[in-house]
Amino acid sequence: MAVYIIKLLVLLPIMAGLIFAALWLYRRYQPGLINVQQKRSIKILETLPIGNFAKLAVVEFDGQKILLSVTRGRVERIAAKGDTL
Repeated sequence: MAVYIIKLLVLLPIMAGLIFAALWLYRRYQPGLINVQQKRSIKILETLPIGNFAKLAVVEFDGQKILLSVTRGRVERIAAKGDTL
């Protein structure tokens, strides 16, 4: 029983440290997080899935909002702010 408690006291902080390190790495290297996007000139403002493999995305570039259709093999501009449909 004492060996079990000693193993627990040694391995528990190691596991907690590994979990903390994994979460820190995930936050640091995950693309698309808000604090990462603030440094970029292109920002994804919103996305909306419209099917199995298609999305609508509102992207801001150079102060202009652009509506894009995104599928597996294609990205098309649908409209930009100021366009007439």
